[in-house]
Amino acid sequence: MGCLRGGLIVLAAVAVLAVPRAAWSQDRDAARVVEDLHAALLGLMKEAEALGYAGREARITPVVGNCYDVAFMARKSLGRHWKSLEEAQQEQFLAAFGKVTVANYAGRFDGWSGEVFEMLGAEPGVRDTRLVKTRLLQPEDEDVQLDYRLHRTDAGWRIIDVYVNGTISELALRRSEYSALLEREGFEALMRAIDAKIKRLERGES
Repeated sequence: MGCLRGGLIVLAAVAVLAVPRAAWSQDRDAARVVEDLHAALLGLMKEAEALGYAGREARITPVVGNCYDVAFMARKSLGRHWKSLEEAQQEQFLAAFGKVTVANYAGRFDGWSGEVFEMLGAEPGVRDTRLVKTRLLQPEDEDVQLDYRLHRTDAGWRIIDVYVNGTISELALRRSEYSALLEREGFEALMRAIDAKIKRLERGES
């Protein structure tokens, strides 16, 4: 009986230790995705002038595909309206959503003034997500807190939202803008608005 009891105690201890270790491993894997994105963005900024917009776009496109779940974010950005679209419209919107996500980086990360990214940590989030907390340190401006929410996919952890300064959800902003425009003016108006946004970013405008 003593041996059995001792064995059960050991097994219980192992089980208790395994949970935090598994959680830590998931946090580490999720954080690595964000680190990969930040490394690419830092390189983008440092070579921004030499690359030009087209070069930055080409450089960051595969990184966005590897770090973000673009399809998930596109669907969520339209909410209940997604199911009302025809299949061809869904495909058109997915492509446009991916392009404007890339354009946001290619258009805005157009120079480097000593900025660095700081990793602050990762923690479990709602619905089996992970929240990776970081900060962009800007010598010539205020620092910006960037928190990334990731979920698990067949390809690994992928970003599904970005919170600026801890409160402003990029996905919520897009959902508010896109859903309202789709409901008010229709699908073609939404596509024109996204295309216009991409063109402004190509010109270096907000």
